[in-house]
Amino acid sequence: MGTSVLSLRIDGELLDRLRDHAAKRGMSVQDYVVQTLIRDDFDERFQTAVEETEKFYGVP
Repeated sequence: MGTSVLSLRIDGELLDRLRDHAAKRGMSVQDYVVQTLIRDDFDERFQTAVEETEKFYGVP
């Protein structure tokens, strides 16, 4: 899998908050944003899998 570039335009206040969150975790802003997106994507896929399993087993 290759890599691509995603450019975002965000206001200064949001960037400052992202820097603070990233710094608390010892990460760069870029790494923090990527990890957040990966986590959200996993959460969404996991929830979909749970719903499909419940449908399969007939859980109300």
